[in-house]
Amino acid sequence: MESVFKADILKGKVALVTGGGSGICFEIALQFGKHGAAVGIMGRRKHALDAAVDVLRSQGIRAIGVEGDVRKQEDAAKVVESTVKNFGKLDILVNGAAGNFLVAAEDLSLNGFKTVLDIDTIGTYNMSHEAFKYLKKGGPGKGSTTGGLILNISATLHYTTAWYQIHVCAAKAAIDSMTRSLALEWGTDHDIRVNGIAPGPIKDTPGIQKLLPEELKYRAGDNMIVERAGEKWDIGMAALYIASDAGKFINGTTLIVDGGYWISRPRRVSKEVVRQISRSVEKKSREPPFGSPSSKL
Repeated sequence: MESVFKADILKGKVALVTGGGSGICFEIALQFGKHGAAVGIMGRRKHALDAAVDVLRSQGIRAIGVEGDVRKQEDAAKVVESTVKNFGKLDILVNGAAGNFLVAAEDLSLNGFKTVLDIDTIGTYNMSHEAFKYLKKGGPGKGSTTGGLILNISATLHYTTAWYQIHVCAAKAAIDSMTRSLALEWGTDHDIRVNGIAPGPIKDTPGIQKLLPEELKYRAGDNMIVERAGEKWDIGMAALYIASDAGKFINGTTLIVDGGYWISRPRRVSKEVVRQISRSVEKKSREPPFGSPSSKL
């Protein structure tokens, strides 16, 4: 799909994307690079990082991959410093590293619960805290006129809650709260915009494979998830908008990108049945109660 943005809207920018070796975050890295940015991607799997960097470079994108675990402060610092060392500065941090799996609450161990919060929530804080000095207005490698951007990848699961996702709902709710808190403090004092994107179901991603595996796809009773799933490109375009000058006045906002799925529910009956029932109920409601006198008016 062709981009709706000019090819140079991020020219001269440097972005670091955690979880950038696959899925939504790779697409964000790809689109940032295609639109002029130099890109660092972070992940725990070297082979996935190497493959992703090869693809980015084949597109003419200046890209590096740095191994690291967002849960570890020393890794967060190492990856930020490596990105700055290679490209001279840091303008955009995308916090996209995440953990997920389906599990009933009574079967979820404390370690499992903690692991997801550590990756999603602690990881987002770690990376943001380590990147702060480079992202702030007048930080190393930057001019003194403007600050950078933190873009947190959230989800829609916790807006209405979701089955078997207590750990992820808690983690993403915390990220949304962190987005607003940092936008208030760092946006006001240091000109760092902090925003989020909450994707819905997105095709061909590790997330959708975990939440709707083939074994469940035709047993879940809600195939609308598959029918209404978006494309990775949709998230890439949303990220570009927020990162570009077009989004320069957006701060403290989490943009939902899911086609309205989060506010919808599976239809239990068709419109035709609803219309028939509605007419019948309305007709009955206009009839006088049994035994009551009819009006003389």
